[in-house]
Amino acid sequence: MPKSVFTDAYAVVVEYLVDLRKAQGVSQVELARRLGKTQQFVSLVERKDRRLDIVEFLVWVRALGADPEVAVLHIARAVPPDAAI
Repeated sequence: MPKSVFTDAYAVVVEYLVDLRKAQGVSQVELARRLGKTQQFVSLVERKDRRLDIVEFLVWVRALGADPEVAVLHIARAVPPDAAI
């Protein structure tokens, strides 16, 4: 079984984060600055080469000025009920 970072279900998370960043008009460089990280860190996450834990996810969403509860609900609805880990 593949690592969950490579599953279709995890892709939903990353797609949401990328779409959110772009909708806010924030570059990878600017997001990295807000997170106190490098642009490479943001790129690794967006390419699905690095997985975020729940705390990192919350900080990421807040750095984009969004509500983490809304983000989690959106993702929960988008992940298929039969998703495996």
